[in-house]
Amino acid sequence: MVNPRAWLAEAIGTYALVFFGPLAITIAIAMFDLGMGPDALLIISFAHGAVIGLMVYVFGHVSGTHINPAVTIAMMATKRMSPKDGGPYIAFQLIGAVLASATLAAIIPTFASEVNYGVQGGPSEFLEGSAGAAFAVEVILTFFLMTTIYMVAVHKKAAPGFAGIAIGGMIFLLHLVGVPLTGASMNPARTFGPALVSGYWDFHWVYWAGPIIGALIAAFVMNYIFVKKAEKEA
Repeated sequence: MVNPRAWLAEAIGTYALVFFGPLAITIAIAMFDLGMGPDALLIISFAHGAVIGLMVYVFGHVSGTHINPAVTIAMMATKRMSPKDGGPYIAFQLIGAVLASATLAAIIPTFASEVNYGVQGGPSEFLEGSAGAAFAVEVILTFFLMTTIYMVAVHKKAAPGFAGIAIGGMIFLLHLVGVPLTGASMNPARTFGPALVSGYWDFHWVYWAGPIIGALIAAFVMNYIFVKKAEKEA
């Protein structure tokens, strides 16, 4: 069913992610001058995990809190939602992301520009600058994010009330290990908003292709091996 309220919820939820996540990066690196050390990594990881976990509780009953085009594409591919809703979901996610980055550019232009408004910068030195390795990391990270979403938010036998904690916790973990490698996007909208405002497009394809493929693999495995079986037994 086409639901404009859900579209707006997706825009607001994605705005929150792309505002508070990059704001945490700006505060940790540009304002506190922590560099990309353990303290900054914890701040960045906690901020991303917290905002996504909270948005699950805020808008989960309205839109499912995708706030991620890769999640929406996977949901459409497994027929969990129709393209009539999925297309606008993605459009409003991208709008929310761009508005969030534009807000940061308006209120803290100097500090935010120092970190390119939080855009992921491609493969780090740990990956030896390899775009292929960065792509693989984004596939793997998003696979586990999507696995968590399906098993705690879609699966009929999942314990009620814990989706936000589980998804936020997984985001925290994935950022802890992923930020030093690729910036840990797992979300095309999360990268697109800052990229558009900053004009930084290097390796941008990695943050679309990796998350979408990772989400699709997880969605098909979880949906047809675990979730469908539970639905038949219900």
